[in-house]
Amino acid sequence: MRKRTIATSGIVPLLAFLAAASAAGQEDEAAIRGREIAAEVDRRDRGFGDYRARMEMILHDREGDETHRELQVSVLEVAGGVEKSLIFFESPRDIRGTALLTYSHPDRENEQWLYLPALRRTKRIAATGRSSPFMGSEFAYEDLVRTSVDEYGYRYVGEEPLDGTPCWVIERYPRYEGTGYTKERLWIDTEEHRVLRVDYWDLRGRELKRLTLHGHRRYLDRIWRATEARMDNLRTGQSTVLLWHDYRFDTGLTEDDFDRSTLGRGE
Repeated sequence: MRKRTIATSGIVPLLAFLAAASAAGQEDEAAIRGREIAAEVDRRDRGFGDYRARMEMILHDREGDETHRELQVSVLEVAGGVEKSLIFFESPRDIRGTALLTYSHPDRENEQWLYLPALRRTKRIAATGRSSPFMGSEFAYEDLVRTSVDEYGYRYVGEEPLDGTPCWVIERYPRYEGTGYTKERLWIDTEEHRVLRVDYWDLRGRELKRLTLHGHRRYLDRIWRATEARMDNLRTGQSTVLLWHDYRFDTGLTEDDFDRSTLGRGE
């Protein structure tokens, strides 16, 4: 009886070790699979060169009132995986000339500058300000940066249809400074690798916002762009809708068009 007890007591920790090893292996596999999907999404969305588009921003408050803004957006791919973007407000009159310039770097901290025409000065967005709302919208400054695949950890969750479209569901965990999120859950269609929905959790682990993207159109035979992006604040009931119009690719943009020293020239 004594020998049997000793043998049994030795099996219990062994089984626990094997179970833990198996769980760790599954976690590693989920992390690898999640990263693979994210990397393919990123790969398919590159190589467009440059584009311009018109954008309408509609802010909805909790009472249902709307505020409309008209903007111009320019984006340029630069050597080394860098992407530069410029968002310029055309209306309403009180914020016309406001501009956000973003340099998205694949291997170092991203940079953003906000030009304020009323003050005639350019303000650099510090890392601590990236989680702040952009111009009173439900989009944060960090939502407007093209992040690199390596700035997140990943986990593959599984497959789940979204509005009838087969999707992979992955989670990613921001690793960069100044983020307002602990986790993001993405729905990615399995055929074209388009991001259709993103749910965000705040720094306390509570669900905060939901981004849904609709009306995708294909350009250059392979680049997909949504015509509507809606960000809902799940706490306040407020939302911001971005409507995209008149995408034009290969417009001849250069790095001179994204020089922060000339941010105010479009006023």
